[in-house]
Amino acid sequence: MEIGQLYQFVLLIVLVGMIIGVGVLTLDKFSTSSGVTTTAQTAINAARTEVGGIATSWLGLIVTVAVLAIILGLVISSFGNRR
Repeated sequence: MEIGQLYQFVLLIVLVGMIIGVGVLTLDKFSTSSGVTTTAQTAINAARTEVGGIATSWLGLIVTVAVLAIILGLVISSFGNRR
């Protein structure tokens, strides 16, 4: 990955974050609606918790790995260009 491709990666991470946020908000609204049974409400709350876990644990890890890959790519390409 080069510096020019960093813009696309940042847009992808922002898009994924927005989709996760909208998904959690949608599940929250479904959970508080009046026509939902207690079994469905329990399932919705469990799904909301699991989707929220993606944003708190996995998204940060994905960004960290991508940044480290960019740094490693820059270091390797700088040594490769000296030949």
